[in-house]
Amino acid sequence: MKFVSDPPISVKIRKMRQRVRWEDPIIVDRSIDQTQLFIDDGASDSQEFSFLVIGDSGSGPHPDQNPQRQITELMLDHYDTSRFILHTGDVIYQVGSSEYYLRNFIAPYREFLVGGESPEKIPYDQMVFNKPFLPVPGNHDYYDLPFVYGVLAQSTWLLRHLLRSKLDLGVGWHGSNQGRAYAKAFLDYLKGFNTNEELERHLDSHYTAETDMGRCLRYEAGRFTRLPNRYYTFRYGGIDFFALDSNTFNAPAPLPTTKEGEAIRHQLEQRRDEIERSKQEILDASARLNPDQPDEAEILDDNRAKLEQLEEVQLDIEKQLTTDKTIVTDFEQLDWLKRRLIESWNTTEVRGRVVYFHHPPYVTEATKWNQAQTLEIRYHLREVLDAVSEAVGGLVGGRPIVDLVLAGHAHCLEHLCTADTGHADSHIHWIVCGGSGHSLRRQRVEGSELMETFRRNEGSHTGLVAHSLLYVGRHGQGKKKRRPYSFLRIDVQAGDPPKFVVRPFITERIGREWSSSHLEPFVI
Repeated sequence: MKFVSDPPISVKIRKMRQRVRWEDPIIVDRSIDQTQLFIDDGASDSQEFSFLVIGDSGSGPHPDQNPQRQITELMLDHYDTSRFILHTGDVIYQVGSSEYYLRNFIAPYREFLVGGESPEKIPYDQMVFNKPFLPVPGNHDYYDLPFVYGVLAQSTWLLRHLLRSKLDLGVGWHGSNQGRAYAKAFLDYLKGFNTNEELERHLDSHYTAETDMGRCLRYEAGRFTRLPNRYYTFRYGGIDFFALDSNTFNAPAPLPTTKEGEAIRHQLEQRRDEIERSKQEILDASARLNPDQPDEAEILDDNRAKLEQLEEVQLDIEKQLTTDKTIVTDFEQLDWLKRRLIESWNTTEVRGRVVYFHHPPYVTEATKWNQAQTLEIRYHLREVLDAVSEAVGGLVGGRPIVDLVLAGHAHCLEHLCTADTGHADSHIHWIVCGGSGHSLRRQRVEGSELMETFRRNEGSHTGLVAHSLLYVGRHGQGKKKRRPYSFLRIDVQAGDPPKFVVRPFITERIGREWSSSHLEPFVI
Protein backbone atom coordinates (compact mmCIF):
# COMPACT_ATOMS: atom_id res chain seq x y z
CA MET A 1 0.00 0.00 0.00
CA LYS A 2 1.27 3.47 -0.85
CA PHE A 3 1.76 5.70 2.19
CA VAL A 4 1.50 8.98 0.24
CA SER A 5 -0.12 10.31 -2.92
CA ASP A 6 1.02 13.14 -5.17
CA PRO A 7 -1.63 15.40 -6.74
CA PRO A 8 -1.57 15.84 -10.54
CA ILE A 9 0.43 18.79 -11.81
CA SER A 10 -2.69 20.40 -13.24
CA VAL A 11 -4.24 20.38 -9.75
CA LYS A 12 -1.13 21.87 -8.13
CA ILE A 13 -1.08 24.74 -10.63
CA ARG A 14 -4.82 25.42 -10.42
CA LYS A 15 -4.99 25.31 -6.63
CA MET A 16 -1.97 27.57 -6.14
CA ARG A 17 -3.33 30.09 -8.63
CA GLN A 18 -6.59 30.23 -6.67
CA ARG A 19 -4.77 30.72 -3.36
CA VAL A 20 -2.90 33.84 -4.50
CA ARG A 21 -5.82 35.05 -6.68
CA TRP A 22 -3.56 34.92 -9.69
CA GLU A 23 -4.25 37.80 -12.12
CA ASP A 24 -7.35 38.91 -10.25
CA PRO A 25 -8.68 42.12 -11.90
CA ILE A 26 -8.06 44.07 -8.69
CA ILE A 27 -4.40 42.99 -8.80
CA VAL A 28 -4.03 43.63 -12.53
CA ASP A 29 -5.56 47.11 -12.22
CA ARG A 30 -2.82 48.02 -9.75
CA SER A 31 -0.04 46.78 -12.11
CA ILE A 32 1.17 44.36 -9.45
CA ASP A 33 3.79 41.77 -10.38
CA GLN A 34 2.84 38.65 -8.43
CA THR A 35 6.20 36.96 -9.03
CA GLN A 36 8.52 39.52 -7.50
CA LEU A 37 9.36 40.71 -4.03
CA PHE A 38 11.56 43.42 -2.56
CA ILE A 39 13.46 42.70 0.65
CA ASP A 40 13.15 45.93 2.61
CA ASP A 41 16.04 45.71 5.07
CA GLY A 42 17.96 48.86 4.15
CA ALA A 43 20.97 46.89 2.92
CA SER A 44 19.88 45.30 -0.36
CA ASP A 45 22.20 47.58 -2.38
CA SER A 46 25.36 46.31 -0.65
CA GLN A 47 27.41 44.10 -2.97
CA GLU A 48 28.94 42.10 -0.12
CA PHE A 49 26.52 39.98 1.87
CA SER A 50 25.97 36.47 3.19
CA PHE A 51 23.04 34.09 3.20
CA LEU A 52 22.30 30.63 4.59
CA VAL A 53 20.93 27.59 2.76
CA ILE A 54 19.09 24.57 4.17
CA GLY A 55 16.85 21.91 2.67
CA ASP A 56 14.90 18.70 3.33
CA SER A 57 14.80 19.55 6.99
CA GLY A 58 11.20 19.10 8.05
CA SER A 59 11.39 15.90 10.07
CA GLY A 60 10.50 15.33 13.68
CA PRO A 61 12.86 13.98 16.33
CA HIS A 62 14.82 10.82 15.68
CA PRO A 63 15.37 8.43 18.61
CA ASP A 64 16.70 10.54 21.54
CA GLN A 65 17.82 13.39 19.27
CA ASN A 66 16.72 15.95 16.69
CA PRO A 67 19.11 16.58 13.78
CA GLN A 68 17.09 19.53 12.53
CA ARG A 69 17.38 21.27 15.89
CA GLN A 70 21.14 20.64 15.93
CA ILE A 71 21.43 22.29 12.51
CA THR A 72 19.40 25.27 13.75
CA GLU A 73 21.64 25.76 16.77
CA LEU A 74 24.70 25.68 14.53
CA MET A 75 23.06 28.18 12.14
CA LEU A 76 22.47 30.61 15.01
CA ASP A 77 26.22 31.33 15.09
CA HIS A 78 25.80 32.82 11.59
CA TYR A 79 22.30 34.23 11.93
CA ASP A 80 23.18 37.83 12.79
CA THR A 81 25.76 38.15 10.01
CA SER A 82 23.52 36.71 7.27
CA ARG A 83 20.86 38.64 5.39
CA PHE A 84 18.40 35.85 4.61
CA ILE A 85 17.83 32.08 4.58
CA LEU A 86 16.97 30.03 1.50
CA HIS A 87 15.17 26.70 1.91
CA THR A 88 15.30 24.23 -0.99
CA GLY A 89 12.03 22.48 -0.11
CA ASP A 90 10.43 19.67 1.91
CA VAL A 91 9.61 21.91 4.82
CA ILE A 92 7.32 19.30 6.41
CA TYR A 93 7.54 15.49 6.25
CA GLN A 94 5.87 13.21 5.35
CA VAL A 95 2.80 14.75 3.78
CA GLY A 96 3.11 18.49 4.38
CA SER A 97 0.32 18.42 6.96
CA SER A 98 -0.57 21.45 9.07
CA GLU A 99 -0.63 19.00 12.01
CA TYR A 100 3.17 18.79 11.93
CA TYR A 101 4.18 22.45 11.54
CA LEU A 102 4.64 23.00 15.27
CA ARG A 103 6.80 19.91 15.83
CA ASN A 104 8.67 19.89 12.52
CA PHE A 105 9.10 23.60 11.78
CA ILE A 106 8.00 26.16 14.36
CA ALA A 107 9.68 24.55 17.39
CA PRO A 108 13.00 23.73 15.68
CA TYR A 109 13.26 27.24 14.13
CA ARG A 110 11.76 29.16 17.05
CA GLU A 111 14.59 31.73 17.19
CA PHE A 112 13.80 32.70 13.60
CA LEU A 113 10.20 33.61 14.45
CA VAL A 114 8.53 36.56 16.13
CA GLY A 115 7.17 35.18 19.41
CA GLY A 116 9.48 32.17 19.19
CA GLU A 117 10.00 32.11 22.95
CA SER A 118 6.55 30.47 23.06
CA PRO A 119 6.48 28.39 19.87
CA GLU A 120 3.34 26.52 20.90
CA LYS A 121 1.40 29.79 20.65
CA ILE A 122 2.34 30.47 17.00
CA PRO A 123 -0.31 29.31 14.51
CA TYR A 124 1.29 27.76 11.44
CA ASP A 125 -0.59 30.16 9.14
CA GLN A 126 0.41 33.30 11.06
CA MET A 127 4.20 32.97 11.20
CA VAL A 128 6.29 36.14 10.98
CA PHE A 129 10.05 35.79 10.55
CA ASN A 130 12.73 37.91 12.22
CA LYS A 131 14.89 37.55 9.11
CA PRO A 132 13.78 36.80 5.54
CA PHE A 133 13.04 33.08 5.22
CA LEU A 134 12.61 32.25 1.54
CA PRO A 135 11.53 28.67 0.74
CA VAL A 136 10.39 26.80 -2.34
CA PRO A 137 7.91 23.91 -2.12
CA GLY A 138 9.23 20.37 -2.09
CA ASN A 139 7.38 17.25 -3.18
CA HIS A 140 6.47 16.37 0.42
CA ASP A 141 4.91 19.82 0.84
CA TYR A 142 2.34 18.77 -1.81
CA TYR A 143 1.77 15.16 -0.69
CA ASP A 144 -1.50 13.80 0.62
CA LEU A 145 -2.68 10.53 2.12
CA PRO A 146 -4.35 8.08 -0.28
CA PHE A 147 -8.10 7.86 0.27
CA VAL A 148 -7.92 4.29 1.54
CA TYR A 149 -5.19 5.30 3.99
CA GLY A 150 -7.35 8.12 5.31
CA VAL A 151 -10.21 5.69 5.87
CA LEU A 152 -7.93 3.28 7.68
CA ALA A 153 -6.43 6.11 9.71
CA GLN A 154 -9.86 6.73 11.20
CA SER A 155 -10.20 3.09 12.24
CA THR A 156 -8.41 1.18 14.95
CA TRP A 157 -6.72 -1.10 12.39
CA LEU A 158 -4.10 1.37 11.26
CA LEU A 159 -3.32 2.50 14.78
CA ARG A 160 -2.71 -1.08 15.85
CA HIS A 161 -0.67 -1.76 12.72
CA LEU A 162 1.64 1.23 13.26
CA LEU A 163 2.03 0.46 16.94
CA ARG A 164 3.05 -3.06 15.98
CA SER A 165 5.57 -1.83 13.46
CA LYS A 166 6.95 0.78 15.91
CA LEU A 167 7.79 3.04 12.97
CA ASP A 168 6.87 6.70 13.29
CA LEU A 169 6.06 7.45 9.65
CA GLY A 170 5.32 11.11 10.32
CA VAL A 171 1.70 11.09 9.14
CA GLY A 172 -1.40 12.10 11.02
CA TRP A 173 -5.02 12.44 10.05
CA HIS A 174 -4.55 14.25 6.76
CA GLY A 175 -1.98 15.44 4.22
CA SER A 176 -1.13 18.84 2.79
CA ASN A 177 -4.51 19.29 1.09
CA GLN A 178 -2.78 19.63 -2.28
CA GLY A 179 -0.22 22.08 -0.94
CA ARG A 180 -2.68 24.26 0.97
CA ALA A 181 -0.76 24.05 4.27
CA TYR A 182 2.44 25.30 2.58
CA ALA A 183 0.49 28.10 0.88
CA LYS A 184 -1.13 29.23 4.14
CA ALA A 185 2.20 29.05 5.97
CA PHE A 186 4.38 30.96 3.51
CA LEU A 187 2.43 32.55 0.65
CA ASP A 188 0.32 35.69 0.72
CA TYR A 189 -2.95 33.76 0.92
CA LEU A 190 -5.16 36.30 -0.83
CA LYS A 191 -7.95 33.77 -1.18
CA GLY A 192 -8.62 34.33 2.52
CA PHE A 193 -10.01 37.83 2.01
CA ASN A 194 -13.80 37.83 2.06
CA THR A 195 -14.43 41.16 0.33
CA ASN A 196 -12.81 43.19 -2.43
CA GLU A 197 -12.42 46.08 -0.01
CA GLU A 198 -10.31 43.95 2.34
CA LEU A 199 -8.15 42.79 -0.56
CA GLU A 200 -7.67 46.35 -1.82
CA ARG A 201 -6.55 47.60 1.60
CA HIS A 202 -4.12 44.69 1.90
CA LEU A 203 -2.60 45.27 -1.53
CA ASP A 204 -2.23 49.00 -0.89
CA SER A 205 -0.48 48.25 2.41
CA HIS A 206 1.99 45.56 1.32
CA TYR A 207 2.45 45.76 -2.46
CA THR A 208 4.15 49.14 -2.43
CA ALA A 209 7.63 48.49 -3.85
CA GLU A 210 8.17 50.00 -7.29
CA THR A 211 9.94 47.98 -9.99
CA ASP A 212 10.37 48.10 -13.76
CA MET A 213 7.54 45.58 -13.96
CA GLY A 214 5.16 47.60 -11.75
CA ARG A 215 4.45 47.31 -8.06
CA CYS A 216 5.49 44.26 -6.06
CA LEU A 217 5.34 42.84 -2.56
CA ARG A 218 7.47 44.53 0.09
CA TYR A 219 8.98 41.87 2.38
CA GLU A 220 9.60 43.36 5.84
CA ALA A 221 11.21 41.11 8.45
CA GLY A 222 9.43 41.25 11.78
CA ARG A 223 6.30 42.77 10.19
CA PHE A 224 5.19 41.13 6.94
CA THR A 225 7.02 38.04 5.69
CA ARG A 226 4.83 36.49 3.03
CA LEU A 227 5.83 35.37 -0.46
CA PRO A 228 3.83 36.50 -3.50
CA ASN A 229 3.68 33.17 -5.28
CA ARG A 230 5.00 29.60 -5.36
CA TYR A 231 7.73 30.81 -7.76
CA TYR A 232 9.22 34.28 -7.51
CA THR A 233 12.29 36.46 -7.95
CA PHE A 234 14.13 39.09 -5.94
CA ARG A 235 17.28 41.17 -6.35
CA TYR A 236 19.82 41.62 -3.60
CA GLY A 237 23.28 43.17 -3.85
CA GLY A 238 23.11 43.15 -7.64
CA ILE A 239 22.32 39.42 -7.71
CA ASP A 240 19.05 38.19 -9.19
CA PHE A 241 17.60 35.21 -7.31
CA PHE A 242 15.02 32.99 -9.02
CA ALA A 243 12.96 30.64 -6.83
CA LEU A 244 11.11 27.91 -8.75
CA ASP A 245 8.46 25.32 -8.06
CA SER A 246 9.99 22.27 -9.73
CA ASN A 247 7.04 20.07 -8.71
CA THR A 248 5.15 21.25 -11.78
CA PHE A 249 7.69 20.50 -14.51
CA ASN A 250 9.05 17.14 -13.36
CA ALA A 251 6.53 14.70 -14.91
CA PRO A 252 8.28 11.93 -16.88
CA ALA A 253 7.70 11.73 -20.62
CA PRO A 254 5.28 8.99 -21.78
CA LEU A 255 6.75 5.56 -22.46
CA PRO A 256 7.05 4.85 -26.18
CA THR A 257 4.26 2.79 -27.71
CA THR A 258 6.70 0.27 -29.14
CA LYS A 259 8.01 -3.16 -28.19
CA GLU A 260 10.86 -1.41 -26.43
CA GLY A 261 8.35 0.72 -24.50
CA GLU A 262 6.35 -2.35 -23.49
CA ALA A 263 9.53 -4.03 -22.27
CA ILE A 264 10.35 -0.97 -20.17
CA ARG A 265 6.82 -0.98 -18.76
CA HIS A 266 7.13 -4.64 -17.79
CA GLN A 267 10.44 -3.99 -16.04
CA LEU A 268 8.95 -1.05 -14.14
CA GLU A 269 5.96 -3.12 -13.05
CA GLN A 270 8.25 -5.87 -11.78
CA ARG A 271 10.37 -3.36 -9.89
CA ARG A 272 7.25 -1.81 -8.36
CA ASP A 273 6.10 -5.20 -7.09
CA GLU A 274 9.55 -5.94 -5.68
CA ILE A 275 9.48 -2.65 -3.79
CA GLU A 276 6.08 -3.46 -2.31
CA ARG A 277 7.40 -6.77 -1.01
CA SER A 278 10.49 -5.05 0.43
CA LYS A 279 8.34 -2.50 2.24
CA GLN A 280 6.34 -5.25 3.89
CA GLU A 281 9.52 -7.06 4.95
CA ILE A 282 10.76 -3.86 6.62
CA LEU A 283 7.48 -3.43 8.48
CA ASP A 284 7.58 -7.06 9.64
CA ALA A 285 11.20 -6.80 10.76
CA SER A 286 10.50 -3.56 12.63
CA ALA A 287 7.72 -5.23 14.59
CA ARG A 288 10.32 -7.40 16.33
CA LEU A 289 12.44 -4.45 17.52
CA ASN A 290 12.29 -2.59 20.82
CA PRO A 291 12.57 1.20 20.42
CA ASP A 292 13.57 1.52 24.08
CA GLN A 293 16.87 -0.24 23.33
CA PRO A 294 19.40 2.24 21.80
CA ASP A 295 20.84 -0.22 19.28
CA GLU A 296 17.42 -1.36 18.14
CA ALA A 297 16.19 2.23 18.02
CA GLU A 298 18.98 2.97 15.55
CA ILE A 299 17.86 0.02 13.41
CA LEU A 300 14.29 1.34 13.51
CA ASP A 301 15.58 4.72 12.35
CA ASP A 302 17.42 3.03 9.48
CA ASN A 303 14.30 1.04 8.60
CA ARG A 304 12.24 4.19 8.44
CA ALA A 305 14.82 5.72 6.08
CA LYS A 306 14.76 2.60 3.89
CA LEU A 307 10.97 2.67 3.80
CA GLU A 308 10.98 6.32 2.70
CA GLN A 309 13.56 5.63 -0.01
CA LEU A 310 11.50 2.75 -1.37
CA GLU A 311 8.38 4.89 -1.31
CA GLU A 312 10.12 7.61 -3.33
CA VAL A 313 11.37 5.14 -5.94
CA GLN A 314 7.91 3.58 -6.12
CA LEU A 315 6.30 6.98 -6.69
CA ASP A 316 8.76 7.71 -9.50
CA ILE A 317 7.87 4.37 -11.12
CA GLU A 318 4.15 5.11 -10.75
CA LYS A 319 4.64 8.45 -12.50
CA GLN A 320 6.33 6.70 -15.43
CA LEU A 321 3.63 4.04 -15.67
CA THR A 322 0.71 6.47 -15.54
CA THR A 323 2.05 9.26 -17.72
CA ASP A 324 0.32 9.55 -21.09
CA LYS A 325 0.12 12.03 -23.96
CA THR A 326 -2.01 14.38 -21.82
CA ILE A 327 1.04 15.06 -19.63
CA VAL A 328 0.99 18.54 -18.10
CA THR A 329 4.13 20.63 -17.92
CA ASP A 330 4.19 24.06 -16.30
CA PHE A 331 5.37 25.94 -19.38
CA GLU A 332 3.97 29.19 -17.97
CA GLN A 333 6.55 29.06 -15.19
CA LEU A 334 9.35 27.99 -17.54
CA ASP A 335 8.51 30.80 -19.97
CA TRP A 336 8.51 33.22 -17.02
CA LEU A 337 12.01 32.05 -16.05
CA LYS A 338 13.23 32.46 -19.61
CA ARG A 339 11.86 36.02 -19.87
CA ARG A 340 13.23 37.04 -16.50
CA LEU A 341 16.69 35.67 -17.23
CA ILE A 342 16.77 37.55 -20.53
CA GLU A 343 15.69 40.74 -18.75
CA SER A 344 18.34 40.12 -16.10
CA TRP A 345 21.09 39.91 -18.70
CA ASN A 346 19.84 43.15 -20.25
CA THR A 347 19.90 45.00 -16.91
CA THR A 348 23.27 46.69 -16.34
CA GLU A 349 23.09 46.76 -12.52
CA VAL A 350 22.73 42.97 -12.32
CA ARG A 351 26.06 41.23 -11.87
CA GLY A 352 25.05 37.64 -11.12
CA ARG A 353 22.23 35.11 -11.07
CA VAL A 354 21.27 32.33 -8.64
CA VAL A 355 18.46 29.83 -9.27
CA TYR A 356 17.05 27.58 -6.55
CA PHE A 357 14.37 24.89 -6.49
CA HIS A 358 13.73 21.42 -5.08
CA HIS A 359 14.54 18.63 -7.60
CA PRO A 360 18.23 18.55 -8.63
CA PRO A 361 18.99 18.14 -12.35
CA TYR A 362 22.42 16.69 -11.53
CA VAL A 363 23.14 14.55 -8.46
CA THR A 364 24.95 11.31 -7.57
CA GLU A 365 22.82 10.34 -4.55
CA ALA A 366 21.95 6.66 -4.90
CA THR A 367 18.16 6.95 -5.22
CA LYS A 368 17.88 10.16 -7.26
CA TRP A 369 20.64 10.28 -9.85
CA ASN A 370 18.74 8.43 -12.62
CA GLN A 371 15.12 8.98 -11.63
CA ALA A 372 12.82 9.97 -14.45
CA GLN A 373 11.92 13.16 -12.57
CA THR A 374 15.60 14.11 -12.27
CA LEU A 375 16.11 13.78 -16.01
CA GLU A 376 12.93 15.75 -16.83
CA ILE A 377 14.04 18.63 -14.64
CA ARG A 378 17.42 18.56 -16.39
CA TYR A 379 15.92 18.65 -19.88
CA HIS A 380 13.38 21.40 -19.13
CA LEU A 381 15.94 23.63 -17.44
CA ARG A 382 18.37 22.95 -20.28
CA GLU A 383 15.77 24.10 -22.83
CA VAL A 384 15.24 27.34 -20.92
CA LEU A 385 18.95 28.08 -20.67
CA ASP A 386 19.46 27.28 -24.37
CA ALA A 387 16.73 29.77 -25.28
CA VAL A 388 18.21 32.44 -23.01
CA SER A 389 21.68 31.90 -24.46
CA GLU A 390 20.36 32.35 -27.98
CA ALA A 391 18.49 35.51 -27.00
CA VAL A 392 21.26 37.31 -25.10
CA GLY A 393 24.10 36.30 -27.43
CA GLY A 394 27.38 38.06 -26.69
CA LEU A 395 26.16 39.67 -23.47
CA VAL A 396 27.31 36.64 -21.48
CA GLY A 397 30.93 37.14 -22.46
CA GLY A 398 31.87 33.51 -21.96
CA ARG A 399 30.14 33.23 -18.58
CA PRO A 400 27.48 30.61 -17.83
CA ILE A 401 23.87 31.81 -18.03
CA VAL A 402 23.54 31.44 -14.25
CA ASP A 403 26.33 31.53 -11.70
CA LEU A 404 24.92 29.00 -9.25
CA VAL A 405 22.03 26.54 -9.00
CA LEU A 406 20.84 25.32 -5.59
CA ALA A 407 18.52 22.34 -5.09
CA GLY A 408 17.45 19.79 -2.47
CA HIS A 409 15.40 16.56 -2.68
CA ALA A 410 18.49 14.33 -2.50
CA HIS A 411 19.28 13.98 1.20
CA CYS A 412 22.92 14.98 1.10
CA LEU A 413 25.22 17.90 0.49
CA GLU A 414 26.83 17.78 -2.93
CA HIS A 415 28.77 20.12 -5.19
CA LEU A 416 28.87 19.27 -8.89
CA CYS A 417 30.08 21.02 -12.01
CA THR A 418 28.78 20.26 -15.48
CA ALA A 419 31.14 19.53 -18.32
CA ASP A 420 30.44 20.44 -21.95
CA THR A 421 26.91 19.10 -22.27
CA GLY A 422 26.42 20.58 -25.72
CA HIS A 423 23.91 23.00 -24.17
CA ALA A 424 23.80 26.20 -22.16
CA ASP A 425 23.89 24.27 -18.88
CA SER A 426 27.59 23.58 -19.48
CA HIS A 427 30.19 24.61 -16.88
CA ILE A 428 27.62 25.58 -14.24
CA HIS A 429 28.07 24.92 -10.53
CA TRP A 430 25.25 22.93 -8.93
CA ILE A 431 24.91 22.50 -5.18
CA VAL A 432 22.49 20.06 -3.60
CA CYS A 433 21.63 21.15 -0.06
CA GLY A 434 19.21 18.49 1.11
CA GLY A 435 20.84 17.11 4.24
CA SER A 436 19.57 19.51 6.89
CA GLY A 437 17.55 17.22 9.12
CA HIS A 438 15.83 14.30 7.43
CA SER A 439 17.25 10.81 6.87
CA LEU A 440 20.51 10.99 4.94
CA ARG A 441 21.33 9.02 1.80
CA ARG A 442 24.44 7.41 0.39
CA GLN A 443 26.26 8.24 -2.81
CA ARG A 444 25.66 5.82 -5.65
CA VAL A 445 28.15 2.97 -6.05
CA GLU A 446 28.75 3.96 -9.69
CA GLY A 447 30.90 6.86 -8.53
CA SER A 448 31.14 10.62 -8.96
CA GLU A 449 31.01 10.98 -12.75
CA LEU A 450 27.61 11.33 -14.43
CA MET A 451 27.32 10.14 -18.02
CA GLU A 452 24.64 10.88 -20.59
CA THR A 453 23.79 9.53 -24.03
CA PHE A 454 23.87 12.28 -26.64
CA ARG A 455 22.02 11.99 -29.91
CA ARG A 456 23.64 13.88 -32.75
CA ASN A 457 23.41 13.80 -36.54
CA GLU A 458 26.04 11.10 -36.77
CA GLY A 459 24.28 8.89 -34.23
CA SER A 460 24.51 8.61 -30.46
CA HIS A 461 27.35 8.36 -27.99
CA THR A 462 27.77 8.44 -24.24
CA GLY A 463 29.82 11.15 -22.61
CA LEU A 464 30.56 12.89 -19.32
CA VAL A 465 28.01 15.57 -18.36
CA ALA A 466 28.87 16.31 -14.72
CA HIS A 467 31.41 15.52 -12.06
CA SER A 468 30.82 15.49 -8.30
CA LEU A 469 33.43 17.54 -6.46
CA LEU A 470 32.07 17.03 -2.93
CA TYR A 471 29.61 14.59 -1.39
CA VAL A 472 28.49 14.59 2.25
CA GLY A 473 25.91 11.97 3.18
CA ARG A 474 25.38 8.73 5.00
CA HIS A 475 28.40 6.42 4.84
CA GLY A 476 30.03 3.57 6.69
CA GLN A 477 28.47 0.43 8.13
CA GLY A 478 27.56 -0.92 11.55
CA LYS A 479 29.20 0.92 14.41
CA LYS A 480 31.19 3.00 11.88
CA LYS A 481 28.05 4.36 10.24
CA ARG A 482 28.09 8.16 9.97
CA ARG A 483 25.22 10.61 9.47
CA PRO A 484 26.65 14.10 8.82
CA TYR A 485 23.84 16.69 8.54
CA SER A 486 24.64 19.97 6.83
CA PHE A 487 23.81 23.53 5.85
CA LEU A 488 25.60 26.23 3.87
CA ARG A 489 26.76 29.76 4.44
CA ILE A 490 27.44 31.56 1.16
CA ASP A 491 29.39 34.82 1.21
CA VAL A 492 28.87 36.95 -1.89
CA GLN A 493 31.83 39.18 -2.69
CA ALA A 494 31.83 42.51 -4.52
CA GLY A 495 32.74 42.71 -8.21
CA ASP A 496 31.40 41.79 -11.60
CA PRO A 497 31.30 38.88 -12.06
CA PRO A 498 30.87 38.16 -8.35
CA LYS A 499 32.54 35.43 -6.36
CA PHE A 500 30.55 33.12 -4.10
CA VAL A 501 32.49 31.71 -1.15
CA VAL A 502 30.64 28.53 -0.11
CA ARG A 503 31.16 27.39 3.49
CA PRO A 504 29.68 23.96 4.38
CA PHE A 505 28.90 23.27 8.04
CA ILE A 506 28.37 19.80 9.46
CA THR A 507 26.87 18.34 12.61
CA GLU A 508 26.65 14.64 13.41
CA ARG A 509 26.01 12.38 16.33
CA ILE A 510 28.96 10.20 17.26
CA GLY A 511 28.09 7.75 19.99
CA ARG A 512 25.69 9.68 22.20
CA GLU A 513 27.21 13.12 21.59
CA TRP A 514 26.79 15.70 18.82
CA SER A 515 29.91 17.04 17.15
CA SER A 516 30.05 20.07 14.86
CA SER A 517 32.64 20.94 12.23
CA HIS A 518 33.10 22.78 8.97
CA LEU A 519 34.61 21.83 5.65
CA GLU A 520 37.09 23.91 3.71
CA PRO A 521 35.34 26.74 1.85
CA PHE A 522 35.32 26.69 -1.93
CA VAL A 523 34.92 29.59 -4.34
CA ILE A 524 32.57 29.78 -7.30
